[in-house]
Amino acid sequence: MTAETFRVMTVCTGNICRSPMAEVVLRDRFEAAGLGDRVEIDSTGISDEEHGNPVDPRARRVLAAHGYPVGEGHHARQVRADQLGERDLVLAMTARHAQVLRRLSNGTETDIRMYRSFDPNAPQVPAGAGEAVLDVDDPWYGDEDGFETTIAEIEAAADAVVAHVRARLGDAG
Repeated sequence: MTAETFRVMTVCTGNICRSPMAEVVLRDRFEAAGLGDRVEIDSTGISDEEHGNPVDPRARRVLAAHGYPVGEGHHARQVRADQLGERDLVLAMTARHAQVLRRLSNGTETDIRMYRSFDPNAPQVPAGAGEAVLDVDDPWYGDEDGFETTIAEIEAAADAVVAHVRARLGDAG
């Protein structure tokens, strides 16, 4: 990472639905905020079960319906421990993903957070309840309505992620 580049990674299970959707939305928002040349964003999954696969067709359709460009270049990949130390912010889609990432980071200074923790309207995490209340819904087992719910949750937190990164970059905007 160079001094000018802030690196963000979104992480879900197989890297074909939630995390690539968040990657596309965040890339669009960083570009719109004038930070596209200062922020790199990518996505991975905690599992290798979808390794090499493209974005789920339902996710592609929902992204396109919401006006997001979806290229053909995405190939699912599993997160590696060395990648975590190279990222300034790692955004987990579920509490389970965050748990795996924290274990994988092995005590490095990696900033691992729940994606929806940036959503100002997300449920508050009650003391002792755990982070699962902030899970981004998994649309995999449903129809496109599930993907609509997922993109709504992703979009709801996106601007606050951008604001957080802008502040970390020391950019007054």
